[in-house]
Amino acid sequence: MCPQNQEPGAGVRGAPPHATQTAGRDRNIGSNHPDGLILRSVNVLDGTGAPPYGPADILIRGDRIASIVDMTDPISRGLTGGADLRDLHPKARVMDLPGRFVMPGLVDSHAHIGDIHQAPNADYVYKLWLAHGVTTVREVACLNGFDFTVSEAARSDRCEIAAPRILPYPFFGLGHPGPILDATDAAKWVQQAAEHGAHGVKFFGVAPEAFEAALKEAAVLGLDSACHHEQRRVRQVNALTTARWGLRSIEHWYGIPETMFRDRTVQNFAAGYNYSDEPARYASGGPLWMQSAEPGSAPWDETLDEFLSLGVTLSPTFNIYIGHRDSTRVRTSEWHRDFTAPQLWDFFEPSPDSHGSVYQDWGSEQEGPWRQAYTRWMAFTNDFKNRGGRVTAGSDSGFIYKTFGFGLIEELELLREAGFHPLEIVRAATLDPAELVGLGKEIGSLEPGKAADLIVLDENPLTNLKMMYGHGALRYVDGVATRVTAIRYTIKSGVVYDADRLRTEVKDIVAEEKERISIEQPR
Repeated sequence: MCPQNQEPGAGVRGAPPHATQTAGRDRNIGSNHPDGLILRSVNVLDGTGAPPYGPADILIRGDRIASIVDMTDPISRGLTGGADLRDLHPKARVMDLPGRFVMPGLVDSHAHIGDIHQAPNADYVYKLWLAHGVTTVREVACLNGFDFTVSEAARSDRCEIAAPRILPYPFFGLGHPGPILDATDAAKWVQQAAEHGAHGVKFFGVAPEAFEAALKEAAVLGLDSACHHEQRRVRQVNALTTARWGLRSIEHWYGIPETMFRDRTVQNFAAGYNYSDEPARYASGGPLWMQSAEPGSAPWDETLDEFLSLGVTLSPTFNIYIGHRDSTRVRTSEWHRDFTAPQLWDFFEPSPDSHGSVYQDWGSEQEGPWRQAYTRWMAFTNDFKNRGGRVTAGSDSGFIYKTFGFGLIEELELLREAGFHPLEIVRAATLDPAELVGLGKEIGSLEPGKAADLIVLDENPLTNLKMMYGHGALRYVDGVATRVTAIRYTIKSGVVYDADRLRTEVKDIVAEEKERISIEQPR
């Protein structure tokens, strides 16, 4: 956690060797409060699924929540002997926040620090995350290199950079001279990853023998695990297979419909299908859910029940594929103008060299099946949640027109579309992912003793999740359209960040990059 004498400007300088991306600058924003901080007269949305309560006073000491006093509850008030927290801690800074809402910092269960093709520097990504209330990211894949990600994670833990808590999940085999095919090499690689600072492992297209051995070794070492079930391997290893081996979370949706096949063993690929043709690969994903079991059928229920018994988590990342059902929507999203860096926009535009940039000939024939797929995919996810399964909010931003930070808020909206209650959505973005990564006793809910990772909002997010977007939501006052942005402060490990300043700094970065790089958008 952050030492409370770590003021802006201190810390290790320079990027680690062989880094793909420019590392975060030494922190020059955010305020520490070594004598304590009192958030006064707030409404508390604690992240457990409970409804808000308040007014309440929250005391933060160092990087911890020291106490929460519900001013409407005599028992809670009695914990301080009826005394005001301001009197008990006269040197603490007091932020009077009547009517504001405080909730846990968001945990993005599927995140990437963009590389040089997606972001001008790491600060751009970090500030977008913090501006949207993200205080922890599960960095699945370490695409900028394992050393870079581990270094940035350590610097964030020491509050040397303005960034969320970063949990490194190198993709399996990273740094190995070739594919890992046998159990011995798989276990050895996992051991080395753990020694080097991995919090978990991201799997993608792994040979069965190596996959099973790696999962078993990860469990022994207490590492988390996540898998994107690559379609070339899914006939051998689907999501149910890996869950039986101990996989902790299923990313996206790949490998789930195949578990429910009863009248076929492979999806209905076209005769000319080529996996390496990415536009065709994405187009084929739409019809897949409709080739699988129907909601309420025996295969559907059997699969859900076994997933539940195995304790696997779903991290659907609905937002990253939403362009497949409406490509116009994602290309013309309101935030692109001010918040999408030109490097990222160029990466988004159709190109065989950029992963996910496939909309060169994408139209209604591709989007129709994807609209049907979302209906069934969301039904499966909601059924899983309703039966007691854990679902987490992840963004996968940096691809397919999803800008960092904005993608996670859109994920919350899509969970609402899937049937989640707003309180369930908050939990899916806070306590549930915290528990998934093994930090449920440290972060994810507002409780005394936990890390001081919080968001202060001007309004109740449960009434309109759009207010959490960095560019705001439209509201008409006396016939005049006004943008309302609810997130006022993000607090990570006790360091207070002004969300307005973060948003302004990101806009400035984007404007400067547009001056430097002549890339028009949208077009």
